[in-house]
Formats: sequence, C-alpha cells, structure tokens
Amino acid sequence: MPKLKTHKASVKRFKITGSGKILRLPAAGNHLLTNKSDRKNRYQSVSKIDRKKVRKLIARG
Repeated sequence: MPKLKTHKASVKRFKITGSGKILRLPAAGNHLLTNKSDRKNRYQSVSKIDRKKVRKLIARG
C-alpha cells in the first residue's frame, strides 16, 4: 500500500499554532483592504466541524 501524502494546497492555506489550533486566512484579503478592519484581515480559527477534515489533510507526512 502506498504512503499517504500531505495535501500540499491545504498546507499552504492553513497554519497550526503551538497550542494546536488551526488558523486560516479569511476570504477576499488581497485588495480593497482600506475598507476592511484589521480584525477581518487577521488569521481566523477554523470552525469546529472542519478541524477534523483539515487535520487529516495536513497531518500526513
């Protein structure tokens, strides 16, 4: 059976903190940023439902 590989696109999109939280960048964060608050542009935590899915994609390898 072949080795499971890390999903590279997910690794680029998500970040795991030291405490184990999974963070993501919000949508629409590339332009027109003057109208958006700093809080909107910061990394946001992944919803509880999606954490398990994201962890599976990242944790391989």
